[in-house]
Amino acid sequence: MENGVDRESGSMMFSEEELREVSGLKKGENFIEVTCGCTSHRYGDAVGKLRVFSNGDLEITCECTPGCNEDKLTPAAFEKHSGRETARKWKNNVWLMVNGEKVSLSKTALLKYYNQASKNANGTHRSHNGRVCHRDEFVHCSRCNKERRFRLRTKEECRIHHDALVDVNWKCSDLPYDRFVSSLLIMFLFDKLGLSCPSLFPITHIKNNM
Repeated sequence: MENGVDRESGSMMFSEEELREVSGLKKGENFIEVTCGCTSHRYGDAVGKLRVFSNGDLEITCECTPGCNEDKLTPAAFEKHSGRETARKWKNNVWLMVNGEKVSLSKTALLKYYNQASKNANGTHRSHNGRVCHRDEFVHCSRCNKERRFRLRTKEECRIHHDALVDVNWKCSDLPYDRFVSSLLIMFLFDKLGLSCPSLFPITHIKNNM
């Protein structure tokens, strides 16, 4: 089981009715593959092969030109690569060929594993544009044993969280200055309740005298 979703054979992932008349259908060990595309009013149709995996992953290999080497694209990245003018709506803009007609991905059954994985995701989720984002994470202070929140919105914030996570001796006072200042009010309240971490006191004194 991955991301709370059982890995299924491609032949068992969808019913015959759900895949009826879908163009380019192939079934693999734990995925199905279909023909997909995205239309730009300026550049026309960009065609590709969409793989839908049983763990919820979606990958597109672009075939817009014979020399295109773009593969393992997310639908959002494929939408952008195609030159679609109204990007950030990949569920509607990426289409399949069903019975000879272009049908938005959102109107097919092929997103059911993606949607289920998004609901069950623990720690990460996909935003509306298809990119993977992180929820806030927590690390225990080695001195006070309390959990400290880490925002994971940028690469820098992810790096700071990773460094704290691998440091078995990490303590509250190791928080970067800007993160520390934003937490002063919370730490003041903890201090009033007698819950503050002792490792914060030296830095608190320094910051208050700057």
